[in-house]
Amino acid sequence: MQKYRVIISGGGTGGHIFPAIAIANALKALSPSIEILFIGAEGRMEMEKVPAAGYNIKGLWISGLQRSLSLKNLSFPFKLISSLFKAKKILKQFKPDVAVGVGGYASGPMLHVAAKSGIPALLQEQNSYPGITNKLLANKVQKICVAYDGMERFFPKEKIMLTGNPVRKDIRNLDGKKARGVEYFKIDPDKKTLLIIGGSLGARTINLAIEASLNIYAENDIQVIWQTGKTYFEKAKTACVKYADKGIYAHEFISKMDYAYAVADFVVSRSGAISVSELCLVKRPVILIPSPNVAEDHQTKNAMALVVHNAALLVKDVEAIDKLGNEVLNLSNNIELQEKLKQNIAQLGKADAAEVIANEVISLIEK
Repeated sequence: MQKYRVIISGGGTGGHIFPAIAIANALKALSPSIEILFIGAEGRMEMEKVPAAGYNIKGLWISGLQRSLSLKNLSFPFKLISSLFKAKKILKQFKPDVAVGVGGYASGPMLHVAAKSGIPALLQEQNSYPGITNKLLANKVQKICVAYDGMERFFPKEKIMLTGNPVRKDIRNLDGKKARGVEYFKIDPDKKTLLIIGGSLGARTINLAIEASLNIYAENDIQVIWQTGKTYFEKAKTACVKYADKGIYAHEFISKMDYAYAVADFVVSRSGAISVSELCLVKRPVILIPSPNVAEDHQTKNAMALVVHNAALLVKDVEAIDKLGNEVLNLSNNIELQEKLKQNIAQLGKADAAEVIANEVISLIEK
């Protein structure tokens, strides 16, 4: 097979980065000699996570426009011009056969330059409501892979392919991982376990709600694996000290998510697109708390795509601190509801999204 060269651009949060890595891994499996270069935004988490996954990455000096009036917006035109120049330079040096955009700041300049140079391009949109970058790029690319029905409201219908979201390969099969997870997290296999994931950057409201309800979990023998994100970790760790004998622990970031899902009886999560896709595959009862701080309230739309199928429960962000503890307790005590949620969420999972998208990327090169 010919040696192909692929650029994958985008990032900013785990919701963009982990699908990008999943696509890269699927491309490597299809064509081991393939060369992949990631393009990210300087100072964002992709600059750390991508090299950790074994791939090269170059950074652009780019950030998004602030939705509120901010002095930071004054630098945006300069950052954009700088990024377009650097994207052209990268393109000239790397000479890709195809470009893939996964959303996020860096995706815009790179895909724009690639499309303008006649390089075939593919977008992967994770959410039920697309971000501004992907909406602006839609007319410049050949294919748009989406995770939700009804996306022709935003993108040209003839370019859309419903693939689902690529997720990390390690969570697709949790068989035999519970015992390893119990050992890894140092918990009791006979007690119920609650997993809290606020997204790769953490979630303030969820962290406050969990801290406010730790006594409820301790009193009802519910163990807690709590991913806090960097900002809240020290405070959460201190709050957990008096509950250590109850199996209640805070973690800044959980790298072994397959172990976390394997030991979890139920989950509290933001409704970012990738979290939702992972939850569909791991088939765990979940309480979703959509973030209100996202464009076009897309996390509520992601959550409702599950709630309408009785596949998840929803607690509003504004009510979480008061309600979450009791909602978790009610779910913990209702085995029938747990089973119904598990059965319904399992119907919505798409396990092979990364492979399907990788095949589309290769077919764009070979056209």
